[in-house]
Amino acid sequence: MNFSHSYKNLGPAFYQTARPQSPAQPQLLLWNAPLAESLGLAALSHDASLAARYFSGAEVPGTAEPVALAYAGHQFGYFNPQLGDGRAHLLGELSTRDGRLLELQLKGSGQTLFSRRGDGRCALKPAVREFIMSEALHALGVPTTRALCVVTTGEPVYRERVNPGAVVTRVASSHIRVGTFEYFASRGDATSLSQLLDYAIARHYPHLDARADDRAVQFLSEVMQRQIHLVCEWLRIGFIHGVMNTDNTAISGETIDFGPCAMMGVYDPKTVFSSIDEQGRYALGNQARIVHWNMARLAEALMALDSSAEQTAQFQTVIDSFQQRFDQHYLAMYRRKLGLIDEQEGDSALLAGLLELMQQHRLDYCQIFAALTEQPESLPSVLQGWQNRWQQRLGDNRESLQQSRALMRAANPLVIPRNHHVEAVLAECEASLTNTAVEQFLQVLRSPYIETEHTAKFQSLPEDGDVGYQTFCGT
Repeated sequence: MNFSHSYKNLGPAFYQTARPQSPAQPQLLLWNAPLAESLGLAALSHDASLAARYFSGAEVPGTAEPVALAYAGHQFGYFNPQLGDGRAHLLGELSTRDGRLLELQLKGSGQTLFSRRGDGRCALKPAVREFIMSEALHALGVPTTRALCVVTTGEPVYRERVNPGAVVTRVASSHIRVGTFEYFASRGDATSLSQLLDYAIARHYPHLDARADDRAVQFLSEVMQRQIHLVCEWLRIGFIHGVMNTDNTAISGETIDFGPCAMMGVYDPKTVFSSIDEQGRYALGNQARIVHWNMARLAEALMALDSSAEQTAQFQTVIDSFQQRFDQHYLAMYRRKLGLIDEQEGDSALLAGLLELMQQHRLDYCQIFAALTEQPESLPSVLQGWQNRWQQRLGDNRESLQQSRALMRAANPLVIPRNHHVEAVLAECEASLTNTAVEQFLQVLRSPYIETEHTAKFQSLPEDGDVGYQTFCGT
């Protein structure tokens, strides 16, 4: 494995050298063969023992140079000036067949200098949850980091109870976060902050002019647009991240850190499942507002490079444009879900009417949109009046109706990783330490827009409507 190290080459201010801790009995549990092939690791698909050693910390693969990354972050609104990778080790970058550089990071691979009081370990269920959820989001078309593999360690992890341990290998465009910029800004390290900005532009936004005086303003605007796209994609499928701290907000615009994430069933903007989000800060309907807030924190960090009145005004203009840009993207996303191929003035009211009825009658979000796509005649009677208005809006042109159906089929999944199915699969995996249930689940989740042999099995709704369901920060 020929790793490169462009981020590490920025210098020691950006990381701490950290050797993963070797586990007792590493065993490969889950392996993402298509992703491995794209990374040039196809040979490891036939050598589970070697893959387990490489991606558990037992052996450092190839030219990897493990480091723990430094960053800060606002957590539930409160700033922590030093967080960093407390149980993760960045191995380096590999080139894909199409020339992209992707970073590989072990999670649950032992303590680092950023661990504070943590043990550096990860329990099995959170590791498998990240594998399942990231692959599901990828198949759904949502920008996301991905998981290469999960390796069991043969060692216990002590939390509320004793759990089997595991290491998950995350693959990302980069691990630069809003909190990375905050880290250097809070230290008054303008040199490293400028270095980070130049690197992030070259890595993720190479179309920007890195020599422009307003490069930081342009960068903020581009990052914000990607975050708007991301949160709209989350809303499209009912995904609730659960812990949208600035250290969990990737500059790349990818979903990152899946600890307490969940899926909304019954439509309610106030839906929240994370056990630590007692005030609902990161509820489904608050996610756009939090992205806006996080972008303001990024602007503040970038202002450490130039806080002149002119530059400050430019940053403020970008931040003030958020709502208009979000509203435009949000409505465009829902037009696709409703099969509206053009724009009309009443579209916003039409959408609001549907969502209001869904909330009032406690209807399942994804199920209703799937029915709207494939079997509108099966919609509940409480939607009849709205359905008449929707069909009138679509019109009766056969060609345009076919275009509408194609739009809807690409936007409305038949299956999502519903919470009760995820929990059942995780419980089976933990009890058996086998991947059979997970792989069957993934087979369906990887084709979310088409009917497959086992789709119906994972379309069922929870009997209690997810009442009382909670998720926890595990990875």
